[in-house]
Amino acid sequence: MTSSAFDLVTPLISVEIADSSANLSRVKASHEMSLKYAATPGLIPVPTTGNLTDHVEFNAKTFPTAPVIAISENKEWKDVTAREFRDQVRGVAKGLIAHGIEAGQSVAIFSRTRAEWTIADYAIWYAGCISVPIYETSSAHQVQWIMSDAKVVATFFEATRTLHPFNEIADQVPLMKKQFVFADGVLDDLIRDGASISDEVLDNRRTIATASDTATLIYTSGTTGQPKGCMLTHGNLMFESDTLIAGIPEIFNVPGSSTLLFLPLAHVFGRMIQVAMIRARVTIGHCPNPGALLAEMHSLSPTFLLAVPRVFEKVFNTAQSKAHTASRLKGLIFDRATDTAIRYSEALDTGRVSPILSLQHKLYDRLVYSKLREAMGGRVTHAISGGASLGARLGHYYRGLGLMVLEGYGLTETTAGSTLNIPSAIKIGSVGQPVFGTEVRIETDGEIQLRGPQIFQGYWNNGTATKDVLLPDNWFASGDIGHLDSEGFLYITGRKKELIVTASGKNVSPAVLEDRLRADPLISQCVVVGDNRPFIAALITLDQDAAPGILQANGIDERQLENPSESVEINELLQKAVNKANEAVSNPEAIKKFAILATDFTIENGYLTPKLSIKRHLVTQDFAADIDSIYT
Repeated sequence: MTSSAFDLVTPLISVEIADSSANLSRVKASHEMSLKYAATPGLIPVPTTGNLTDHVEFNAKTFPTAPVIAISENKEWKDVTAREFRDQVRGVAKGLIAHGIEAGQSVAIFSRTRAEWTIADYAIWYAGCISVPIYETSSAHQVQWIMSDAKVVATFFEATRTLHPFNEIADQVPLMKKQFVFADGVLDDLIRDGASISDEVLDNRRTIATASDTATLIYTSGTTGQPKGCMLTHGNLMFESDTLIAGIPEIFNVPGSSTLLFLPLAHVFGRMIQVAMIRARVTIGHCPNPGALLAEMHSLSPTFLLAVPRVFEKVFNTAQSKAHTASRLKGLIFDRATDTAIRYSEALDTGRVSPILSLQHKLYDRLVYSKLREAMGGRVTHAISGGASLGARLGHYYRGLGLMVLEGYGLTETTAGSTLNIPSAIKIGSVGQPVFGTEVRIETDGEIQLRGPQIFQGYWNNGTATKDVLLPDNWFASGDIGHLDSEGFLYITGRKKELIVTASGKNVSPAVLEDRLRADPLISQCVVVGDNRPFIAALITLDQDAAPGILQANGIDERQLENPSESVEINELLQKAVNKANEAVSNPEAIKKFAILATDFTIENGYLTPKLSIKRHLVTQDFAADIDSIYT
């Protein structure tokens, strides 16, 4: 690269700007200047020896009584200490060896997030094997593809119901011989089965894998085509976890810290946090049932949370809807509290919180914010958000009520986060600066490329796809579009493959409009369309939980939900949301028309991936008639 490089002291980020004649003072002064490169020095040595099981052994020997997992039993949480966790993992691993599973073979976990998932994951690594997570919502076809491609020889199933999709394709995966069902108490059975396996045999198996060996194959949920297995090494996960622990002491180095995991551990986001939690001895509670989330959160009282933006959107929209449904006064108080929280957070960025604003914030903290924090257990101070854009408005709202949401960016191929806002360097609306030890560059077409020790080895059994994304100079081509500001904070604007080109040749990124539309409490999902069309339009689905209350608060008959596309009042409410979203773009990029769909997009009907990304190609295919009707 020919541009000049500079070191900015906070937080020691090296940036490269488009204007090679610029100097350091201009970088600090001009927040509009576009950078082409940013890097943050590493905090830890890159792991070259050992593997993930060393974390468990270290904890058990050095901090044997530290709680690492909490298990919910009869509405109470029972701690599992580092020593107890290590002993259980070793026992299950011996059982796998006793069942004839060899080092280097692939063992799958097909289950919701639960304590047994974490125990099985580490037991697989102790046995010298490769762990292959499968989403609990996967279809029989997806299960068949993953098991065949990864050459899975054994699988941990959650319960009998997760056996159903497997049974449909069992004859197509002849290598898959062993079935272990959590609900049947299989972990205890495996411990008994492995009683004859010596510690020496187990330790030989445990230490076979090195930092450069594959620890897991995580199959990208994929919005198009067959899922691809991302090969993540022990070193990838060790580097990422140690970097997070060293870089965010506000989360990982807090006495009595804990989290409630409810995201799928089959996804790299939840999986990475699991590894970091075990490493740092932060107590993990597992919540497999989303319906029990609030109750479990209240009883565990976590200090931080992990969620995708849609969860934060849903929490806000539900609270807003309940307030407006309860009474006009409560709705008014909630709206003013929301406005105050956002203005207070924005003022924190400038360092100028007026006495009046401070007084208003204290009032609404007593009336609203404290109750919301108490609903989350009363101790939560931070959250990590990833998987999609949260948006500045919600980011400021949550910080204003006392929950700092640290938004980050990464992919399965980058072992989750490669950029992240941290408490000491946060810019709400961005996805943060490069994670310590990571480089980011922006190509001429706007593509974000990443380099660092957390980048994956490649796609399992797919050299062609690997060459498409792993460049000769060790950079990873993300396929995402974005830009860096003058301080090296990254902003995501869309996907290269999702860019819409209108009939007039205008390039439009749908993400900006979709993120703003989903922030409206009446809207569940939306897809912006307009490729090769004369103007931009949108398909919108309604939030069926929030809609009745919103209609009632606006004096609209709830029966109009029976045919919302014909309701003038519902269309007017949505038009207001569209108008607000359009404020973020130019006129040629603005949504001119929209259609209300009767069907929402869910994981169950196949229109959302497990991380809640929309399968755009499937939506545009199945709702082609609705799209055509917009333009006729």
